[in-house]
Amino acid sequence: MTCEQLHHVSLIVNGVERSAAVPARTLLSDFLRHELGLFGTHVGCEQGVCGACTVLIGGRLARSCTTFAVQVQGEEIRTVEGLANGDELHPIQESFRRCHGLQCGFCTPGFLMATEALLSENDDPSDSEIRDFLSGNVCRCTGYVGIVASVKDAALRARGVNGSDQ
Repeated sequence: MTCEQLHHVSLIVNGVERSAAVPARTLLSDFLRHELGLFGTHVGCEQGVCGACTVLIGGRLARSCTTFAVQVQGEEIRTVEGLANGDELHPIQESFRRCHGLQCGFCTPGFLMATEALLSENDDPSDSEIRDFLSGNVCRCTGYVGIVASVKDAALRARGVNGSDQ
């Protein structure tokens, strides 16, 4: 019988220092979900292809299903749970709700986090820039029209323009 060595991992998740002792092969997605109880980060393909597990690590987009928790020791992690302010939706979440940017919702956390990253780099993206930036996220339910409209609406709101009145 072999015992796997545990490693102490300490991260700042959504502004709060969190830690746990885990095996070295523990993926960040599993750390977030199973150790910290943050189930908003979804795991779809387990290969970094679908984007459902997207989080921000130090402000940069990352696939949590292909990142070991020990690799991001001490880093700042932002998950979809870190977007909303209590019961108040984040403007990006509100735009996705208003513009019908989701259906089943499984891919939504990844799209929300990718949108947050996009708008932090480009506050007025074109449709093609949105589609290009979000190309690493897959939705099997929508035709992406609602998602692109949601991102455009969120960009307008972020710039102080009223956005879509849908």
